[in-house]
Amino acid sequence: MPTFAPVDDQLAYISKGAAEIIHTGELRLRLEKSLASGTPLRVKAGFDPTAPDLHLGHTVLLRKLKHFQDLGHTVIFLIGDFTGMIGDPTGRSVTRPPLSREDILRNAETYKAQVFKILNPEKTEVRFNSDWFAKFTPEDFIRLMAKYTVSQMLEREEFHKRFQDEKPIALHELLYPLAQGYDSVALQADVELGGTDQKFNLLVGRELQRGYGEPSQIVLTTPILEGLDGVQKMSKSLKNAVGIHEPPSEMFGKIMSISDPMMWRYYELLTDVSNADISQLQRDCAGGAKHPMDLKKALARSIVTDFHSLQEAAQAEQDWVMQHQKGQTPDHLETIQLQVSEFLDPKALPIKDANGNPGRQPLPIPVDKLVSRAGLAASRTDAARKLKEGAVKINGAVVSAPILEHYPDTPFVLQVGRKMKRVTLSLP
Repeated sequence: MPTFAPVDDQLAYISKGAAEIIHTGELRLRLEKSLASGTPLRVKAGFDPTAPDLHLGHTVLLRKLKHFQDLGHTVIFLIGDFTGMIGDPTGRSVTRPPLSREDILRNAETYKAQVFKILNPEKTEVRFNSDWFAKFTPEDFIRLMAKYTVSQMLEREEFHKRFQDEKPIALHELLYPLAQGYDSVALQADVELGGTDQKFNLLVGRELQRGYGEPSQIVLTTPILEGLDGVQKMSKSLKNAVGIHEPPSEMFGKIMSISDPMMWRYYELLTDVSNADISQLQRDCAGGAKHPMDLKKALARSIVTDFHSLQEAAQAEQDWVMQHQKGQTPDHLETIQLQVSEFLDPKALPIKDANGNPGRQPLPIPVDKLVSRAGLAASRTDAARKLKEGAVKINGAVVSAPILEHYPDTPFVLQVGRKMKRVTLSLP
């Protein structure tokens, strides 16, 4: 029989970083019953595998799952391989195009590998909602849809607005909240977690459980994490995200770029540090006992360690200090070798002498292509934009000219923003 912490202690840990709990009194009663019986709560969060990679914004929900797991409760990581094919209408002003079954399964495998950087794989129940929906008959779907009305669905903000604007609402979109709600029925969830934008879907789960004769789940929503700009939500499309598979140095550097006020938000939502300890750190910072820079480094170390290792986090910090505080090039740099023939017509390459040594004249290398080929920009267009912004440096000096005159086989440090690589251009 598992040993649970006192209910007040559990509530304090669960409430950390939560946007809303519906309802706290119900959660307390459920925790008291769990403590008395020694039976863990069943805590569910669903993820539709609509993209292959997760960023720190996705991990806010995962970390809250971890908090329940830390307290001894049963955590269910639900992969919405069925609902993913419908497409969640949350936040959408138009119908989301459905993903193929192949895309769903490929992304699902990637998700499983990524979430266990936070959750304990031995204590996590991984489920797929196709397990029950694949067995649904037409009659089952009719019974499910009979438990909700069209007017109830139109209370959803996205549907209401599209209806008012005379924009199409596909019938399969109305099925999505019902399918997500039925997941809670199938899993007999005591608690369901989701972002604040998922509140409607989570409440549907409460109602459906009542309709199927089960106790209604407690709903806990987590905030939407702001990105590096501190304003808009974290999103890869907005280029303000930190991917959990990014290299340690890049991840560390991005976190160090956030503002001091945003640092506390990240401490709350991206670490296991208690609210009481965060408050103490804020007081220490305000009183001068601790420096914000040191606390931000500690935050960056903690996050990088979660997704890489303690040693890699320490190396990333050392590299950052050398580059940004000491103005030196980090010793620990990825080194790549590119062929000059990738940039120039082979007929224009210098001829080697009798000893096999290249001619010593510098070669004209297009900087945008160099940056792109080095993997420091998504494309030549992106590289050209970064060059125009003054974000490209070679050996610490800002590059403004579109052509780099450089000798072959002479290493140099190429830097774009916080990313740095040691590059050698080699003759064939």
